[in-house]
Amino acid sequence: MKKADVKVGAIVDAKSEEELKKQFQGKVEKIYENSALLAITSYDPVDATAISDLNNKIVVNFKNLKSARAAKNSKVASTNEVKIEKIAKDKKKTEAKSSKSKK
Repeated sequence: MKKADVKVGAIVDAKSEEELKKQFQGKVEKIYENSALLAITSYDPVDATAISDLNNKIVVNFKNLKSARAAKNSKVASTNEVKIEKIAKDKKKTEAKSSKSKK
């Protein structure tokens, strides 16, 4: 793949001869001169320990990237994204408790 074809946020298929045994998929987080930082999104269970050691991130040369296809027999990596929702208090229950405590 060429640098011009790689976009931040894109999902790509990748391979790493040194770190991982099987092909994996990752989301492009940052683009460098000859490589890209990927957040690993799915991988073969054989590489689970190595993925954990890498904290689900790896830098891969552009020549080892290609457009993503649907992954087969792969494990989805957990991400560090945390979603926070505000929980609305039930006013009726709160009012009922406060009126009982006043009596």
